[in-house]
Amino acid sequence: MTIELPGAIADYFAADKKGNAEAISKCFTQDSVVVDEGNTYTGRDAIRQWMAHASTQYSYTVEPFALGKEGERTVVTSHLVGNFPGSPVDLRYFFVLEGDKIAELEIVP
Repeated sequence: MTIELPGAIADYFAADKKGNAEAISKCFTQDSVVVDEGNTYTGRDAIRQWMAHASTQYSYTVEPFALGKEGERTVVTSHLVGNFPGSPVDLRYFFVLEGDKIAELEIVP
């Protein structure tokens, strides 16, 4: 199933598919915030480091399959498969967009 993702979100998942931490960080605003696995990462540098660490620690594929809205947040549900504990898993990505960039991202099971 193919879904139409907003530009910045589509760019995020495309960069994630390539394991490109630098490209992922450029999808975010300068002072953006990511919350993942109980950790908070603030700013592009922290986000780049978070993603660089995740891509060296695990091999995975992510396939977005549902799109919705929850207040101001765009919710993308994705199927994640890889060599990490609990694989496979469906995760929800809660995005807050600011213009053509991501201002906030929270990833939850």
